[in-house]
Amino acid sequence: MADTQRKVARGIEWSNWAGTESTTLARVATPRSEEELIEEILKARRRGLRVKAIGAGHSFTGVAVTDGLQLRLGGLTGVTTIDATRGEATVRAGTPLHVLNEELAQLGFALPNLGDIDRQSLAGAIATGTHGTGLRFTGLAGGVRALRIVLAEGSVVDCSPTQEPDLFQAARLGLGALGVITEVTVEVVPAFLLQADERPEPLGAVLDALDDDIESHDHFEFYWYPHTERTQVKRNTRVGPGAEADPLPRWRRTLDDDILTNRVWEAACRFATRVPRSTKPLMNVAVRAQTARTYTDTSYTVFATPREVRFRESEWAVPRAALGDVLLEVKAWVDSHDETISYPVECRVAAPDDVWLSTAYERESAYVAVHHYHRRAEGAYFDAVEQIAMSHGGRPHWGKLHTRDADYLRAVYPRFDDFRAVRDRVDPDRLFGNPYLERVLGS
Repeated sequence: MADTQRKVARGIEWSNWAGTESTTLARVATPRSEEELIEEILKARRRGLRVKAIGAGHSFTGVAVTDGLQLRLGGLTGVTTIDATRGEATVRAGTPLHVLNEELAQLGFALPNLGDIDRQSLAGAIATGTHGTGLRFTGLAGGVRALRIVLAEGSVVDCSPTQEPDLFQAARLGLGALGVITEVTVEVVPAFLLQADERPEPLGAVLDALDDDIESHDHFEFYWYPHTERTQVKRNTRVGPGAEADPLPRWRRTLDDDILTNRVWEAACRFATRVPRSTKPLMNVAVRAQTARTYTDTSYTVFATPREVRFRESEWAVPRAALGDVLLEVKAWVDSHDETISYPVECRVAAPDDVWLSTAYERESAYVAVHHYHRRAEGAYFDAVEQIAMSHGGRPHWGKLHTRDADYLRAVYPRFDDFRAVRDRVDPDRLFGNPYLERVLGS
């Protein structure tokens, strides 16, 4: 799961993982140290090139697009320090999450929560608001304790709740608009196991028990299959010290997570794209193919799912209490329109946090994510879901497709103008700007 690039006569062509964004870059650099990174930024500034750092290129929006200098942070990786007493790890910003998980495990630690994809870099994940699920757990940005960031004029600033606190609050989820983060200090916990219970259930039963499931399980999510009345539910519970792992047999994991979830699903999506009328029968077959499984494994193994089939995604955060209503409104739209949907709708929850541009800022949040196979025409589905979410005060995921601009976002983010003020102070010339940021931040 990565972006792509190739040299052309005018520069270097680049596209993100999903193929939703592409550009021609003037220059690509992979600095091996903070000093090299600063030198590249200052050189680009003198040449009049705008600058963006890039992680795995997994954002569906143009948040990391530039036609100037693209900084690839793959040379800045690894855990630098662990403070077991404070429950903190300091990590170089370019570290991929799947690499970080392994390094922390070797040291006896883990991140408290993760999303269901682990290919992103740590800096990219916090910059766009990556989150997992669980009413008692925030997204990754909520666990950031300190940052080290290079600003537009080449200065390096260490920030935390007590040192440059406004810059810290803005940069915890900064959209790459403030500078280039080189190190992140994040909350860690002792390594733990999760017991996973995954099974198909009727949609009506899931919605009836929604509040109880959300409140009684550490991590809860479900997938509704459009054109059906069925879901796949995942309930993950942390097990106590001394418990032993009971992982899936290798053959079962290969069958479920490789063959069915990726290879067979890719073939089914391709066929449904060529023959749209086959979508509804295929969704019913997919639902019937789901079976229950229960296992216990390392936390990051349970959280993350291999995703090899390329897709486009839009995701909205709404107040937790609105989740059932939003999903039923989405279902009513699907049931009353001719557009066929070949991907399940993913529903998750998260704890409130105090990160200025977090989709969970000061409210318990539910997330509704909708997808299209990348070869499929987009249709009206994403726009319809956007309108439904907006009617409930929805906040779009910064790294996933939406059409909202600064006027709307100011109304749903109480600290929106505080963020803009920090940006005006640290990057008045918009060295780190791009068209996406112009739309969502207003300039």
